[in-house]
Amino acid sequence: MEIGIGLIGGGYMGKLHAVALNAAGAVFDTKLRTRLEMICTTTEDGAEDKARQFGFARATSDWRKLVNDPHVEAIVIASPQTTHREIALEAFRLSKPVLCEKPLGASLSDATAMAQAAEESGQINMVGFNYIRTPATQLALKLIKDGIIGDITFFRGEHTEDFFADPNAPATWRSSGDANGTMGDLSPHMINCAHVLVGAIKSVNAQIETVFKSRPSQCAPNIVEQVTNDDVAQFMCTFENGVTGHLLFSRVALGKKMGIIYEITGTKGALRFDQEDQNALWLYRMKDGPEQSGFRKILTNPHHPDYAAFCLGPGHGTGYQDQLIIEARDFLEAIATGETKWPTFKDGLEVSKVVDAARRSHKSGSWVDVN
Repeated sequence: MEIGIGLIGGGYMGKLHAVALNAAGAVFDTKLRTRLEMICTTTEDGAEDKARQFGFARATSDWRKLVNDPHVEAIVIASPQTTHREIALEAFRLSKPVLCEKPLGASLSDATAMAQAAEESGQINMVGFNYIRTPATQLALKLIKDGIIGDITFFRGEHTEDFFADPNAPATWRSSGDANGTMGDLSPHMINCAHVLVGAIKSVNAQIETVFKSRPSQCAPNIVEQVTNDDVAQFMCTFENGVTGHLLFSRVALGKKMGIIYEITGTKGALRFDQEDQNALWLYRMKDGPEQSGFRKILTNPHHPDYAAFCLGPGHGTGYQDQLIIEARDFLEAIATGETKWPTFKDGLEVSKVVDAARRSHKSGSWVDVN
């Protein structure tokens, strides 16, 4: 059985989604297979080129044409955040399933409207929080649920990179708009990770800063442009279940390339993970005693969630593209069964609520409740 896919966005994430949608059927032998029906980018020539490259049957520069096409039966949104709301609402109006890249919307009001439309439509809906799908992090979640580290007492998480660490790097689309700053771009992944591994965040005390307040213009290096969004953010937080934590986000953290890192302390042990070494999970167990005291490295292998579909060799590992393939599998299975899978638009909304609360906290200089 096939389903016609319409992909909006042909950039970095658009390509990853196209590859994932093509590969999911073969990797996981899904009952529902994809037919790459139409792709939309900003120009007709560009769309035609991406259709040829990615294997789509048709191309357009008008997302409305794509969403309304009767042969396009499910929508994948990989365009800028400011476009998510309008596209998703139209897709739900036409009773079509939607997989939307994170963050769900460019603002809390966008995310609220999108989550409400998803619920009212009854259609399958997912948000592209793919990092939590690594076999190592799926294992971490299992160890937590199995009580291996006891009751969680503290969570520390970060998403740090250095793609904007050079103060002389020119201003780009990343330099303006709240949705493109560190709180809009990087924080959603780790907030979502905290929600999955620990639980809902109840309150935050945040600090948000712009380190490099101006950058040379791309068009004319002798002209200076103001940076209107944030480079660094951090906040203390309390979870609904009483656990406390700290989260850090930065796009100017020199040396960090994909610093999605978490440390979870429990009453019986602890876990550590670093996305730059994504095929390993570090486990400490208090019961091992002083003779064996210390973290031990667990290499992912076919006994761990989703690993064997990609490789039968322990320690050979999975990569970033594989996370998208697992995500595509989940989207197809949800459509085939009619049962939506995590993370839904509602989960995306919960992340947007935390981002909004952090902004309010920074402005007031005090603790703020998420809800």
